[in-house]
Amino acid sequence: MKQTQKANTTIVVNKRARHDYFIEDRFEAGVALEGWEVKSLRAGRVQLDQGYILLKHGEAWLFGALITPLQTVSTHINPDPQRNRKLLLHARELNKLIGHVERKGYTLIPLSLYWKNNRVKLELGLAKGKKLHDKRASEKERDWERQKQHLLKKKI
Repeated sequence: MKQTQKANTTIVVNKRARHDYFIEDRFEAGVALEGWEVKSLRAGRVQLDQGYILLKHGEAWLFGALITPLQTVSTHINPDPQRNRKLLLHARELNKLIGHVERKGYTLIPLSLYWKNNRVKLELGLAKGKKLHDKRASEKERDWERQKQHLLKKKI
């Protein structure tokens, strides 16, 4: 009998995205990576907070995500930490995303990177930007939830 371990499959989460945007819908996309990038992802050397997604010529591309190369990268490879990476989506998902972004004013942002069956997947969000008063309201709500939990904990 083979035992499988359920390890933490999340590589990185973009915490800033939930602060700056209202996330309307989520999609899962594969990421076209090079070998040195996979090694760096296994070591956890990635940042998504400056990343964004653009749709060009019917394809989705991840811009601005930083994958820092390891020191052990081969000498004949010149790694580019901020290169543009192609996202792998089905045609119907791409068509849906193109419609929302071009006609309805949404934006696409990377939410998290994770492992799924030994492949790297990117969770991307279809989002609208928050205004300053929206950010303040969600911060107040989060503080109130934290306070409620603290009060309930004291009473029990």
